[in-house]
Amino acid sequence: MPCPRPGLASGLAALVIAGTVSAADRRSPEEIIVTATRYPVTALELAGNTARLDTARIDLLNASHIYESATQIPGTWITRGNGQESITAIRSPALTGPGSCGSFLFLEDGLAIRPTGFCNVNETFEMLSELASTIEVIRGPASALYGSNALHGTLNVLLPDPGPDLLYVSGEAGPDSFMRSKLIWGDGKSDGDGLIGGMVYDHEDGFRDSAGYSQAKSFLKYGTDLRGGQLELGFSGTVLDQDTAGYIYGENAYRDATLRHTNTNPDAYRKANSQRIQASWQPDDNRADDGWKVLGFLRRSEMDFLQHFLPGQPVEKNGQVSGGATLLRFTRLGPARITAGIDTEIADGYLKETQGSADTGNRPQGRHYDYDVWQYLAAPYAQVDLPLAARWTLSGGLRFEWLRYDYDNRMVDGNTREDGSTCTPPCLYNRPADRSDNYTNLAPNLGLLFRLDPENSFYLALTRGFRAPQAAELYRLQAGQNVADLKSETIDSLELGWHHQTAHLNLSAATFAMRKDHYILQDSNRYNVSDGESRHLGVELGVEARSDNGLYAGLAATWAKQTYAFSQLIAGGETIASGNDIDTAPRTMGSLHLGWSAEPWLAEIEWVHQGRYFLTAQEDQRYDGHDILNLRAAWSVNANWRVTARINNLNDTLYADRADYAFGDYRYFPGHDRELFLELSYRRGP
Repeated sequence: MPCPRPGLASGLAALVIAGTVSAADRRSPEEIIVTATRYPVTALELAGNTARLDTARIDLLNASHIYESATQIPGTWITRGNGQESITAIRSPALTGPGSCGSFLFLEDGLAIRPTGFCNVNETFEMLSELASTIEVIRGPASALYGSNALHGTLNVLLPDPGPDLLYVSGEAGPDSFMRSKLIWGDGKSDGDGLIGGMVYDHEDGFRDSAGYSQAKSFLKYGTDLRGGQLELGFSGTVLDQDTAGYIYGENAYRDATLRHTNTNPDAYRKANSQRIQASWQPDDNRADDGWKVLGFLRRSEMDFLQHFLPGQPVEKNGQVSGGATLLRFTRLGPARITAGIDTEIADGYLKETQGSADTGNRPQGRHYDYDVWQYLAAPYAQVDLPLAARWTLSGGLRFEWLRYDYDNRMVDGNTREDGSTCTPPCLYNRPADRSDNYTNLAPNLGLLFRLDPENSFYLALTRGFRAPQAAELYRLQAGQNVADLKSETIDSLELGWHHQTAHLNLSAATFAMRKDHYILQDSNRYNVSDGESRHLGVELGVEARSDNGLYAGLAATWAKQTYAFSQLIAGGETIASGNDIDTAPRTMGSLHLGWSAEPWLAEIEWVHQGRYFLTAQEDQRYDGHDILNLRAAWSVNANWRVTARINNLNDTLYADRADYAFGDYRYFPGHDRELFLELSYRRGP
């Protein structure tokens, strides 16, 4: 990535040097992560990557949109759409259209927030990231412990666990009538024992016309001893009510101070809600070395939104109810540590699309789709860590996953109007006849870890990830396609990395090469096909440095080259040429923050960089990227009260959260203007 301003770069260098010098005197508090292995380990013991945001950083960022947190994680770009909408990129381009959603696995306390096959490209708004105690991200395919959708990356939001008494209350105000209140309350005796709950409510009128939102999120956890084991019960839920603004149009329209605040779709909306319940039990005397754990869960979500981006602006309604169980077995066989398990899941999902307006060419008034899909999944897996010598550990895993869809079309089959009459001209949609589809995937992984000394480890990892076709890609067809004969997408990843941890410096570096096959796209006939191939090369660097005088810094830097590995004419008249950059895939991105903390004060400046990227497969149009500054300051009035101020886009840059080119025109989601947020918080307890 380009060099930051000299002052910031020299400040980081000074902190790194100070940390390195002081580190010899004392060991670092070890950073514990859980997502990659499903039990607590240090980063130095992991033959792979995991980036982690802890409670203090999440509290300071207090992100109004998850993209603000994602900028602190190497290789990660969660683009902000309007309101709480988003598009995710983790070691990938910002994926849109067929093949986009379902390429990332979103977890809450290790549980997928949605059933396999029923993704939504915006599903980050169903996560309780505002109330998280930790956020962990695995870039690239995960191990055998995770299955479909853990293709390009895995994001796990970990909510606070029961523990000693806790009370946290905050209120915040910002521009465009932004208001947020937050509460976390805990009543317990010790870690893992007791009750804890939290809720957050926020509202914003929006910096664009008729583009406000209100949302509420909450969770509740209970932990207790039961029959010689630890019982944990959890609930979480979300509600979103949003008025949506679409793209603004015209080359560099995001730079127009008036146009960037307009909304050509004032009637657009999105209403969504989700609920999740989970329960787990694990015997007290066998945790990560020798024992087992059983987990059960129920989930529900539904959504209702106006597809303002389509001619005729039809309304889509979709939802899912799902449940399942996971059985985990931890054991040692000689020096080897083994984690084995089986995941099971069943889901019932539906989708309806109805156009209330009059016919618009090839989109007639009335219902376009109305179908129901039952999904069944079973996946056994095992992961083994085997010490080879004093410093060497070999790890390997294998996952077998079976997935079945039973699809029921509740309308007339084919390319017709709702009443079965012929579309003139032919409709753009097509409804396949009832059918069942089965997918089986086998995903191995292999890793080698070399522990150089107590502060450094190096690893080499070879991993396969996969993504089964989503229900909407199979059954929400267009034009004359009666059957979508799709394969599962796969990624093969080779990664070389370095972990370094001392008292003053944490560093994680990785270089990777990935090959993606069978990725799903629309061809020139607008058929969903799995003919795509791509290549991904990159380097990622994460640094956290802290000196004894209160200065600290953090760096998340990424360079990546992501290219097509096939040539084909696709929907919209675009031509993909092998070797071209994939659209919306910046070569460079990252952030650098530099701060000073000495009670009762804290101050931090952050530089966020987004590199340029092409908007089409032909590389004819591009967005030039942007650089913005953010400023944060906090004052601890006493042991309980704290005042925090945040200024986003301090330099008031006119930028685009996302740029695109389609139907012969540039289109953008404009980035927010300079924003000031003020927060007053009270904390009693840990």
